[in-house]
Amino acid sequence: MPSGSETTPRATSPAAEAPVREAGAPATAPPAGAKAPARPGRAVRLARLARREAPRTGLAAAAGLALAAAFPPYGLWPLSVLAVAALALLTRGRTARQGAWTGFAFGLPFFFVLLRWLHVVGYDAVTGLSVIEALFVALLGAGLAMTSRLPGWPLWGACLWIAQEWARDRVPFGGFPWGRLAFANTGSPFTPLAALGGAPLVTFGVALAGGLLAYAVVGAARLRAGAARTVRAALPAVGAVALAGAVTVAGYAVPLPTGADDTADIAIVQGNVEKPGMDFLGRPLMVLDNHVQATLQLARDVEAGRTKRPDLVIWPENSSDLDPFQYPEARERIEEAVRAVGVPVLVGALVDHPDKPGYIDNKGIVWDPATGPGASYAKQHPVPFGEYVPFRAQLSKVITRLQRVPRDFYPGDHTGVLQVGPARLGDVICFEVAYDEIVHDTVKAGARALVVQTNNATYGRTGQPEQQLAMSSLRAVEHGRAVVTAATSGISAVVAPDGRVLQRSEEFTRDVITARIPLRDGTTVADRVGAAPEWALAIVGLLACAATHLIGRRVRPEGTERDMDKKGQL
Repeated sequence: MPSGSETTPRATSPAAEAPVREAGAPATAPPAGAKAPARPGRAVRLARLARREAPRTGLAAAAGLALAAAFPPYGLWPLSVLAVAALALLTRGRTARQGAWTGFAFGLPFFFVLLRWLHVVGYDAVTGLSVIEALFVALLGAGLAMTSRLPGWPLWGACLWIAQEWARDRVPFGGFPWGRLAFANTGSPFTPLAALGGAPLVTFGVALAGGLLAYAVVGAARLRAGAARTVRAALPAVGAVALAGAVTVAGYAVPLPTGADDTADIAIVQGNVEKPGMDFLGRPLMVLDNHVQATLQLARDVEAGRTKRPDLVIWPENSSDLDPFQYPEARERIEEAVRAVGVPVLVGALVDHPDKPGYIDNKGIVWDPATGPGASYAKQHPVPFGEYVPFRAQLSKVITRLQRVPRDFYPGDHTGVLQVGPARLGDVICFEVAYDEIVHDTVKAGARALVVQTNNATYGRTGQPEQQLAMSSLRAVEHGRAVVTAATSGISAVVAPDGRVLQRSEEFTRDVITARIPLRDGTTVADRVGAAPEWALAIVGLLACAATHLIGRRVRPEGTERDMDKKGQL
């Protein structure tokens, strides 16, 4: 029997027997000599990352699709502001790498939908170009994430939108500016801003309004999360909404001069083509004959008194499908039409380059009824892979479709100011209307009205003609000039200096549009300042990124917004 001094052993729990550990020490110490758990493989880590980022990625893609719907043919311009706000929120408080991925997830579906008209070439072309353009938006996303740490981040974000568009407008191969925020706002309250700072200022206004809405959302989230719910606490969010509204309607205060120094009566001939797509030309001389026949009918209407004789006639790009200087039958047909109508005709034709054997000029030629062909303009910015093939020898072996571009177009070396009858017109050919510098230099050289000669037959009924017409409307406001679009198959149109589309044709119909257009000599503020606002805003955005880097603040995926909230830097 145990003595009285001994006690019966008690059952103890493992927790009771566990040694007391210091605060912060692991719950259980690994046995001596045990190996640390193996780090998950790359595939596992990527899968976990994908699951974690899937909701944000999906929201970014949805925002990109919303931005695509802001552009023609849909034209829901308010979505451009909301899409900018969404991207600002989705990149806020993220690392630069995370912001880049979010930007790419935003940009890829946006460009894929916007540029789907390229499917007539192939969906691989749509995908490839969309990926290239989305990479610029990825850089934008990284910049938005970085500058979201700074006070006043909506302003720096708007400047970064300008920097992104500045880069896309120039590289690679001379750039591709399709999809600028300004081109979704050619009939919105932001449009008049173009008269002050061109397309870049319109983009800046849209991006700033979107950033301010994002600022307001963040401020509202702070209040809901439990911050002091006072009038004073709500003022930043309310003020941001009010400022966004002010930015949106600021364009209404911009005067748009539309008075004419002189006028000219014009006729636009849309001869039509055989069919849409890559083979729109049909048999030789068919497109030319369509425009000749439409012009001959115009001449008969003038002789019968049904139509007033115009001062000049405008044919579209590629209206002569054969070189009139190499094929006598093409020249004879043009001269027949010009003599019949009795006024100068601006003819679009592809001609052999006079000094560069093997190259082609895409030209607008002034054809006079008495003296024949005279002054001309050669397109300055041929489209890569459509009108010339970079690295032809190497790429043609891999991409056989490039053989459908048998000869390269040679870029012109001067602006397209042409005297056509009584009017000094600025000729801009097709995609050149998307490039700020080309149109600005043409107006600066003395153009009193602008003509966009274009051939959209390849992309008919895809939305591309509507997108290009929207650019013409913006250029009209930017430069205070009437803009006349002449297309082989549509959309031909007359745009007033205030951006209103006064007349337009339907696609794939033969049509002749007659109108009296104003000829103006005055210049807008945008004409005088040129590209200075774009450069200044882009540099400010890049300096904001540099400042974030130099300050050395580290962004954490979680908690960053909370830290900034404490500092009042929403």
